[in-house]
Amino acid sequence: MRRIAHVIQLGLLLSAVVPILSCAKVLPTSAAASQPNIILIFTDDQGYQDVGCFGSPDIRTPRIDAMAAEGMKLTSFYAQPVCGPSRAALMTGCYPMRVAERGNTKQVHPILHSDEITVAEVLKTKGYTTACFGKWDLAKHSQGQFFADLLPTRQGFDYFYGTPTSNDQRVDLYRNEELIEPNTDMATLTRRYTDEAIHFIKKSTVNRDTDQPFFVYIPHTMPHTRLDASEEFKGNSKRGLYGDVIEEIDFNVGRLIDTVNELGIAENTYIVFTSDNGPWLIKNKDFADGHLRGDHGGSAGPLRSGKVSTFEGGVRVPCIAWAPGRVPAGATCDSIASTLDVLPTLAALAGADVPKDRVIDGEDIRHLLHGEFEETDPDKAFFYYLRVHLQAVRQGKWKLHLPRSKEPVGAAPFGKNLHIAPADRIGFDRPFLVDLESDLGETENVADQHPDVVRRLLALTESMREDLGDFDRVGKNMRFFDLTGARPMKPPVPGDS
Repeated sequence: MRRIAHVIQLGLLLSAVVPILSCAKVLPTSAAASQPNIILIFTDDQGYQDVGCFGSPDIRTPRIDAMAAEGMKLTSFYAQPVCGPSRAALMTGCYPMRVAERGNTKQVHPILHSDEITVAEVLKTKGYTTACFGKWDLAKHSQGQFFADLLPTRQGFDYFYGTPTSNDQRVDLYRNEELIEPNTDMATLTRRYTDEAIHFIKKSTVNRDTDQPFFVYIPHTMPHTRLDASEEFKGNSKRGLYGDVIEEIDFNVGRLIDTVNELGIAENTYIVFTSDNGPWLIKNKDFADGHLRGDHGGSAGPLRSGKVSTFEGGVRVPCIAWAPGRVPAGATCDSIASTLDVLPTLAALAGADVPKDRVIDGEDIRHLLHGEFEETDPDKAFFYYLRVHLQAVRQGKWKLHLPRSKEPVGAAPFGKNLHIAPADRIGFDRPFLVDLESDLGETENVADQHPDVVRRLLALTESMREDLGDFDRVGKNMRFFDLTGARPMKPPVPGDS
């Protein structure tokens, strides 16, 4: 697997939107003029099939479907199995196992160390103005007891309008670092995040001669539960409240595209839509793939299992890229790509460097976005971690599940995994090889027919264990920024003796 490691010279730029913590000289206008604007939409717990163009039979998503018709579907696009780790991967271009956390522990939801470098910080070196609208979840998984010095405004974003973490019980709404609305009405969030994003985009493009390029990150609260939708959408979907929520997200994706078109900046804007992990099956009757009106979790369609699983349904997510004149219309890409690739790809589009003082797991996938599929790296691999446990690897059409216990220690607290269907709470007593081209549901072990493939993939996983680590070892490139003594021998998981 190719690794990318480049340098970054950090210097936060003075923003016209809000004051920020430190500043450096703003780049000349001419340097920013050719750089694309970027809008990244990141939904929460939306399953692989919860979009019309990915096969949903009962959820209407005409605007996202049109986005795909005018752009590209990426059908082998991966996130992480749980929401916090997925955000850490997206922001840093690294497997969550690799990133440093405050206190040197490996939390279920990473508490991102301030010395980690986010995609927003990378883009700011090239004059981008940056904003985050929605769920952060990298300053501690709590609405009330988070680290304020790790909010987006301290991690490269000029402006933040959103909430510290998930909406399990409530949502407290913040503007920058100020609480503006405790226990807000969740039914209003999808629209309000979009309203704020549109206002920011318009303000950023008011003067076309002097404007900076912008990076707008919209990590929606929905459809993570508790679900809610505005009155305009509630009760309209054949799929109940869950469908209402997705259809409202779709409408607001359309508003963003309309804004970009109305402002005349479509020719210099990339929009990417994806999800943070697979569907939350525990919110469905009998852990089934979401299809009943009363189900509050989504659907992975042909993929096995869902959120908190390293089966495909837990980590393969819908992804659509839109950029008229650059992303070919109506294209489908089935090459391996992931949220790890976002940071290096956006950096390349902006002409920015990415860190070379540390390992970055993602790679620049502009060739895929621009339809140059012949440039695909056939050796690219994706590694499936659940918590600190390496469970599988994919290369090409082959996916190898590693031998593991039914209740693996390194997956705690998901060792006894009550989030997925009982049929998927299984272990493997020997390597389980799947041909994803013929067996997308991961039902048949073909290891005996392809011993050479098994050997190759086992060698890949052993190399990754040495580099990054596993439940029983710390890899040489796992990062700990606060160590005062020796490196730990195994990943420091809270409560683990």
